[in-house]
Amino acid sequence: MKLRNIFGQPSWRLASNRVEAFVTHQGGHLGPVKFSLPGGKIQPYAIAPWAKERLAVDVPDILKVLRGDFFCCPFGGNAEPWRREKHLPHGESANAIWSLDQEQHDDGNHIFRFSLNTKTRSGLIEKKIQLRDGHNAVYCQHTLSGMSGPMSFGHHAMLRFPSKPGSGIFRTSRFIFGKVCDQFDSPALATPTFLQPGAEFKRLDRVPAVTGELTDISRYPARHGYEDAVLLVSDPKLPYAWTAVTFPEQRYVWFALKNPALLRFTLLWYSNGGRHFPPWNGRHVGVMALEEITSFFHYGLAESVASNSLSHRGYPTTVTLSKRHPTVIPYIMAVQSIPRGFDGVRKITLRGGQAILRSESGKEVTAPLDPTILQTAKRLKRSP
Repeated sequence: MKLRNIFGQPSWRLASNRVEAFVTHQGGHLGPVKFSLPGGKIQPYAIAPWAKERLAVDVPDILKVLRGDFFCCPFGGNAEPWRREKHLPHGESANAIWSLDQEQHDDGNHIFRFSLNTKTRSGLIEKKIQLRDGHNAVYCQHTLSGMSGPMSFGHHAMLRFPSKPGSGIFRTSRFIFGKVCDQFDSPALATPTFLQPGAEFKRLDRVPAVTGELTDISRYPARHGYEDAVLLVSDPKLPYAWTAVTFPEQRYVWFALKNPALLRFTLLWYSNGGRHFPPWNGRHVGVMALEEITSFFHYGLAESVASNSLSHRGYPTTVTLSKRHPTVIPYIMAVQSIPRGFDGVRKITLRGGQAILRSESGKEVTAPLDPTILQTAKRLKRSP
């Protein structure tokens, strides 16, 4: 398949009769992605405003590409090395050159297989993306093989929001508790944060702020001029966990599904113009990342391996990889049109090849969806 230049990056085109998506040659970032709904096509993912600009040589490749969703292995900034491993920000998987190995089109199924041979920790990462005719969904699966030892990893989906404050409504499946990250950026970067560092909470609409007040992190955009990150501890007893963002005026809902025994946390990054150093320059606004991870926040492998405030309480922030047994990480992202009056998602039920989304107002919509890839991931051995 020939590469195309899409928002400044050579990319492969993936398509079904409902979805058109692009995967970048560098970093394997998935985006833009267009979904065909009755009201027209929508493109919910964020693309960095500097995508077509020529950036300084020392800017990490991940920032040059930054868009949509990408797989991170190890997840996090990785400023500190772990033993002799000095990983790139979010790992080679989000920075290095990928290969397209195979594309297969059969009876309405469109399967694309990519691979990356890693060097910092020698091994193989295989990326499988499946699109299905009639489904407004992207089925993702990453397989890690040939590696051993503790590892953090996760997906980094970024949504762009309309400029109107509170235009998107975020909801999630049951979580045990939430925690604001202790430090978002290096103090030298002077990135302003609005949420109280280290604060814990049980409700999305009652999160402590630095002002001493409580704020609602379930409605966005909000808190212009700030950058914040919070982590939600998913309930591992659930057969599947989900996140969802409803856009009532645009008449659609975006949702994602994961195996919470494998991707144990949801990291929410609220990026609303708080970074004023290059290439951000205060212009990355109205973006919310819904990152499904096993990691200690966004810090990196070294911090995830070390004893920390989550692992100390029995919530492991790494998994142990084995050369003998590949680790398979599935993830599904999808959209569905909604009727007027459909507000925040209260429940998502998977039944009979469909996802049934019920809103807090009592309205329901159904979306064709095959959740079987979530069941292929075995429970992982927990790292100490």
